[in-house]
Amino acid sequence: MSITVTTWYLEQTSPEDLRPSPAPGGDLRIERAGVPSPEFSRFLYTAVGGDLHWVDRLGLTYAQWREILERPGTETWVAYEQGTPAGYVELRAHDAEDGDGVGDGGAVEIVYFGLLPAFRGRGIGGHLLSYGTARAWDLAGRWPGRTPTKRVVLNTCSLDGEHAMDNYLRRGFRLYDTQTAERPETEAPGAWPGAGDRSGGPAASRAGA
Repeated sequence: MSITVTTWYLEQTSPEDLRPSPAPGGDLRIERAGVPSPEFSRFLYTAVGGDLHWVDRLGLTYAQWREILERPGTETWVAYEQGTPAGYVELRAHDAEDGDGVGDGGAVEIVYFGLLPAFRGRGIGGHLLSYGTARAWDLAGRWPGRTPTKRVVLNTCSLDGEHAMDNYLRRGFRLYDTQTAERPETEAPGAWPGAGDRSGGPAASRAGA
């Protein structure tokens, strides 16, 4: 069987578009993962996206993960609460030669963003998205020779968290395209069976937390 999936594409075209969310209370910090680590990135990907049908990277080899992470202009920013990973933002600077229609050398994409389920619903998602978007706007300053950011883009779909779109709009993103397609119906892979069930113990989950 197949299901109909709607994908919404959003953008900011100026740093002034960003409407940041205040930082939540508690011991929360956000740090860049400065050493490319396929193991750590795959953990974040499965833990955050396991109940949200994130499957596109599950079949990648270790070498393919490393190639993605070591690409100039790619950054991973991780939120920690009391030392425990709570969520992350992955950024990718697009070059004109990519030929993907995203960038002309000045576009930065928020490729992945979200929280582990145990950390949702507490105001962390709005703050993490605000912080990640700000880092997208100043990314060129950390990569000498790169074109300053002119546009920050992302997409979300009808399989993502129910609050995803609202979070993006509240942070100042604007819709610029919508696409609908049929996809094979599959179960969300999960980080492991029952990972999203808080009642069953420590939980693990994408966008719009």
